[in-house]
Order: sequence, then C-alpha cells, then structure tokens
Amino acid sequence: MFSDPQKNIGQLDVREGDRVADFGAGSGAYVFAVSGRVGPSGRVYAVDVQKDLLTKLKNEARQQHIFNIEIIWADLDSGAGTALLEESVDICIISNLLFQVSSKEQVALEAWRILKPNGKVLIVDWNDSYGGLGPSPKDVFPKDAAKALFLKQGFTYAKEIDAGGYHYGILFRKT
Repeated sequence: MFSDPQKNIGQLDVREGDRVADFGAGSGAYVFAVSGRVGPSGRVYAVDVQKDLLTKLKNEARQQHIFNIEIIWADLDSGAGTALLEESVDICIISNLLFQVSSKEQVALEAWRILKPNGKVLIVDWNDSYGGLGPSPKDVFPKDAAKALFLKQGFTYAKEIDAGGYHYGILFRKT
C-alpha cells in the first residue's frame, strides 16, 4: 500500500561504508532505514529545510545510539544546495520531495553534483493524488516527468523498483 522505506532500501544494494544523502529527510524514515546498512564506517546525511524536523531526527538518533547520521539544513530549491563536497556520496534518496519543491531541476543538479561517478539516485514519489490522500492533483510530479528530468541532467536510467501501490520508484546512475 504505502511506500515502505525498508523495502525500498532493500532494492538499492546499499553497502557497508556507503555515504548516503536523503534529500527531504523529514522525520527520518529513510535515514534510519539506511543507517544500519552503511554501518559505523558509513555516513547518512539527513538533508531538510525544516529545522524542527532535523532537531527531532538528531535527538532520536542520539537516543538510539546511532552515530553515523549527520544533520544538514539546506534549501534544495536554492543554488546553495547541501554544501556536501562534489562527488562525495554513493547514493542519494529523493523520496516524496519532488511534488513539494518549485525547482525540481535544482534538486536533480544537486544530486548530480554530490554523487560519485557511478553513484545512484533513487526517486520515490506519488503516482496520483488519490482523493487528497497524497499531494494535491496540481502538485503530483508524474513518473514520466521525473524520468525525463533526471535523464536531461545526464543520469542513466537503471530500473524501476516496487515502491508500493501509491508511489513510483525509479533508480538512476550517474555515469
């Protein structure tokens, strides 16, 4: 039914020591799902514009004794992006974010900038509005539009993943 971060991460081939950026981390569903897979030698960058959510995420990580999560406040709509180093990340997760941002191209450009060569980006977003269950109909960012956006930025299509009944999932590589 709904998108399951654990299931989606399981389709990504995350490895011990990987560096993963979660754009639009929110309350941390993907951050916590991937933190155990990268292990203590890996790093998870929780990127969000909402400082209160990042504070909550940081406190929860501390309470759970998870120390491989780094909190990054960033407005992904702006040109400044994440301030992560170029080509420093193995995987970028962009889940339920594209329907919310005004500059989708800027988000794709930032993913490209921070990903290492052959790095992966996972896009998960709503298929439809579903009568108000998801985003408003005017805000839905369709799968074909997401595919076109990332291909335009130079990514190579890798595969689609099963992201649940209400979401699509697309995996791209930086080549």
